[in-house]
Amino acid sequence: MIKKILNKSTCADCKTCCIFDCYDVWETPLFDKETADVVKLTVPTAEFAPKGNGFVLDFGKMSAYDLVKCPALSDSGCILGDKKPFDCRIWPFRIMEHDGQRIIAVSSLCTAVFEQSHDKLKDFLKNGLAAEIFAYGEKYPEAIHPLYDNYTILLTESDIK
Repeated sequence: MIKKILNKSTCADCKTCCIFDCYDVWETPLFDKETADVVKLTVPTAEFAPKGNGFVLDFGKMSAYDLVKCPALSDSGCILGDKKPFDCRIWPFRIMEHDGQRIIAVSSLCTAVFEQSHDKLKDFLKNGLAAEIFAYGEKYPEAIHPLYDNYTILLTESDIK
């Protein structure tokens, strides 16, 4: 989805969005049942926990030093290809909540996107992706998280109406 602003090889070389520690485990994507089943068939040790209408990865108890990777991440990239969860397809963008309204924010962890002009990112989002992200949040409210420190607000829902 964001191939117009992020080079696929840059993304594949980084993989930051696919590795979690105990502080950012909340960032695990929301999987629909079909996609979670595909991951479980491919990686039988993968564990999921229900969350609203979907499922999130369940890594169990983690210490402050643990780093765990998404079970869909292989040495050659995501095993799900174009079927990866919506959260993965739009990352480093996130639908979040701030001051009682839904927003789209960008994570500073993805420097390849974050360091681009925020006006360029806003224009990119307004060209259809923002509406899709807000519609996703409507369908899956459990995917909406409070605004976190390493995210910068790009758009509010009223910006695209």
